[in-house]
Amino acid sequence: MEGTLTQTRRAAPTDARQIRSRKALNAALLALLEERPFDQLTIREITARAGTGYATFFRHYPDKEALLSDVAIDEIANLLAMTVPVLYETNSYESTLALCRYVADHALLWSALLTGGAAAIVRKEFIRQARALVDEAHHTPEWLPPDLGIVHGTGSTFDILAWWLGQQQELSAEHVATILHRLVIAPLICHKVEKRQPGS
Repeated sequence: MEGTLTQTRRAAPTDARQIRSRKALNAALLALLEERPFDQLTIREITARAGTGYATFFRHYPDKEALLSDVAIDEIANLLAMTVPVLYETNSYESTLALCRYVADHALLWSALLTGGAAAIVRKEFIRQARALVDEAHHTPEWLPPDLGIVHGTGSTFDILAWWLGQQQELSAEHVATILHRLVIAPLICHKVEKRQPGS
């Protein structure tokens, strides 16, 4: 997988049967990733779970990595819908904890996305999508360019989650949420707390 995920993703099919097949393949991969790591899955298993023919797979994707790319774009969007607001919410720790619990509940999927062979490309896509949301960021400190806040916040969040999923020693979502909040989230939102202090 080279370039970006958006380059890898093929044009969306318009035929109703093709759309159903593609959705079935995506759903099958997501379901299988909840059971086993990505590198243990075969295309035949994916197509069997999807209820599609083996040859049908190759009308949509050249390999299973391309299917993972397709899935990743949507999953990144879902995760960013949780991540970006975390940077600007008042109760930021609770939001950070919810994010970590979500990743923990879908650990095999996010391990495939964050620590597999496509991790570097997924990270770029993660930041690319986040930067597209930069206009919605109205609460960065005056000294911090909003774009940099987004790139740092989402990029560091990605790196910490990837580190967590790559650890042999299991860490709880609560533990990782504390690390993520102290290292990344709190420094980006501390200006809001400072403004509430008397004499500030």
